[in-house]
Amino acid sequence: MNIGRYLRPEQVKLEIETRPDPDADEETAATERFRWQIKEGVLGELCDLLCASGKAGSRNKLFTDLVNREKKATTGIGHGVAVPHVRTINSKEMIMAFARSTEGVEFFAYDGKPVHLLLAVVAPPYNDAQYLKIYKEMATLFQDEEHVREIMEA
Repeated sequence: MNIGRYLRPEQVKLEIETRPDPDADEETAATERFRWQIKEGVLGELCDLLCASGKAGSRNKLFTDLVNREKKATTGIGHGVAVPHVRTINSKEMIMAFARSTEGVEFFAYDGKPVHLLLAVVAPPYNDAQYLKIYKEMATLFQDEEHVREIMEA
């Protein structure tokens, strides 16, 4: 499957803008609330990229759907990668967005490390087969550290 057909230049961001507050002291930076603010900022940027496709409904509802999905379980799969995904009525069809963080951001990844590559996948609730096929392909692709390195350097 060619995932490139789901990504347009307006759905790609080579450097996300969300950053931790440099003035936050060590104790504040360690709090879960502070870490969630960073994660929500990243999800907001991904949501903007998804909406740039013209295939999403309400930006606020899509953002809420992504945040609620993350509250169930993190999509930070490790190796510096996160694949935020959700099936929602706020998507008219399959949508993807890609963002990179050279510095890395907190995303509650399973390995506890910062996330550098984020690929958001959003689909309507009735599109299970295609959604699961793409999600599985992304998870497999990003488990290969060589692929992750190549994408970071691109």
